[in-house]
Amino acid sequence: MNFDEFIGAVQHRLELPGTGEAVRATRATLSTLGQRIPAGNAADLAASLPMEVKWYLTDGVDEHGQRFDWREFVDRVSDIEGSEPTDAAYHAQVVVDLVSEVVPDSDFRQLRDQLPESEDDENWRKLFAVVDAGGWQEHER
Repeated sequence: MNFDEFIGAVQHRLELPGTGEAVRATRATLSTLGQRIPAGNAADLAASLPMEVKWYLTDGVDEHGQRFDWREFVDRVSDIEGSEPTDAAYHAQVVVDLVSEVVPDSDFRQLRDQLPESEDDENWRKLFAVVDAGGWQEHER
């Protein structure tokens, strides 16, 4: 999958009016995710993504391996994207679902393993809600 196909899929799935919005949703999600996971895990996850998207997880991140919870993740995505937190959370879920379709299963499992699922961490599994529901479906929204 190339950059245009990836961003086109994000735009279609989120029913966004333009590619700029899709790029912002993708960048916000992946750069924030890149801040949360260790650099090596970000590089592994990014390896199968289009070059322009890969950058959001790796080179576009100031510091990897930061410790923050789900709520902080959503707030950061919302700030970068310029959207409401509820929209940002859904956008992140859809972007992560698309990532799950593009990267090898082992790299995606590694991502899930990096994000704790205890109540203290406000249920990172919410990030995988679309994935766990069987993936994005045309009729969802």
